Amino acid sequence: MLITDDFLPVPVPESLSATYLVPMAGLPRVSPKTAVRALQGRLARPVHGLATQMLDSPLMSVDTRSIDEFPQLPPDLLTAFGATEAQLGRLAAASHLVVVQAEYRPGWPPAHEWAARAVAAAVAESVDGDVVDVFGLQFLDPATALRSLPDEHGRVRLVDWVLVPYSSDAEGLWFTTKGLRRFGLLELQTQGVPDHLTRAWGAVMTGAARRLLRDWTDGLAGEEVPAFVQLPVLATVTGHDIAVAYGNPEQHGATAPVLLRLELDPATDPEADSFLSLRPPPGHPGPDGKYFAAACATLFSGIQPDVRYARSGDAMSRAVATARAGLDGIRARFLAGQLPPESQLVVKYGLPGDEGPEYVWAGVTSWEAPERIVGASASDANTDPTVRIGSPVVVESTDVVDWALLDGTGVIEGGWTQAVLDAGERPRPSH
Repeated sequence: MLITDDFLPVPVPESLSATYLVPMAGLPRVSPKTAVRALQGRLARPVHGLATQMLDSPLMSVDTRSIDEFPQLPPDLLTAFGATEAQLGRLAAASHLVVVQAEYRPGWPPAHEWAARAVAAAVAESVDGDVVDVFGLQFLDPATALRSLPDEHGRVRLVDWVLVPYSSDAEGLWFTTKGLRRFGLLELQTQGVPDHLTRAWGAVMTGAARRLLRDWTDGLAGEEVPAFVQLPVLATVTGHDIAVAYGNPEQHGATAPVLLRLELDPATDPEADSFLSLRPPPGHPGPDGKYFAAACATLFSGIQPDVRYARSGDAMSRAVATARAGLDGIRARFLAGQLPPESQLVVKYGLPGDEGPEYVWAGVTSWEAPERIVGASASDANTDPTVRIGSPVVVESTDVVDWALLDGTGVIEGGWTQAVLDAGERPRPSH
């Protein structure tokens, strides 16, 4: 095996396994095969076929056990990963667990995960129950579990399979991923992230996971499973990686790439996990957090909030009127898929504040009803702590003051209010 300064050899496990649980009061109503047959036409054919084949193979087992035979699931951790009181209540009332386990070789597709989650979701649906993903310590309702499975083209949203928890310490925020081990890859971590980058760095970590997972599975594409896969020491992350990881490939997020250095951080405790650490590239001056902030600014560029207010009759009012007059047209083009390649549609809208509105941008993800836009915030708001980079937002069309198409170079169409601000015609706040 060739080892160079440009690549990091990462060990490959011999096999991978997935475990899902279905808590229930009493015994299953139907067999797993019958439950899976009921999903025909609702699951992508390749996934339905995979689940059916693995059920008939020694690679999968489905057992019903008394709940007393299974180690107790920690309710505090389940709650931390999103469990509701109703879900925990159903678990406490359960007398049995259906245990779905599958095993497969490392590589793509991860048949053990796809098939085990599909079978567990089918069984849970047959009893109006829940799925417990043992790896992620997460409850999934059957509909959510089924939506997370691949479409006809084998595509998934990585955010449905990889979580990005974080905690705080004296040096800032410590981010890790939880889910890459499903695919045989070590989990990622970043330390020393500034506190104000909570949402933004979570998105960057998800984009980095998507890029490295692609490199990882490319290295496993041969017939023989190698002992190591060599990952690039300098990994690139782009807005496209983030968009695809969140299931919005049509919003390519064309941005300049950000470089991150990959370091192997082996565990000293044999019971603990090793990590791949994301660090600034060599030669970066100053603390790591400064580089992480600059990386976020690059990946979420050109759409900063502003707290400036237009007076009637001035250049800003004309800019807002121009933007609003074009809303119907840009919506029609968005819905028809007629926007320029590698572009992203963003809208600017007002959030109420003590001294007047704060104007922030959001990337448009859907716009089915003319009066309501669904999107993801493209900036952190000062006036509303719930509006952070990447957070979902619903915008009333009547609140929109501007729109723009962005590509890797910046604004390519629209952005009339931004042009007024950039020209220096910045009206003072009215009181």
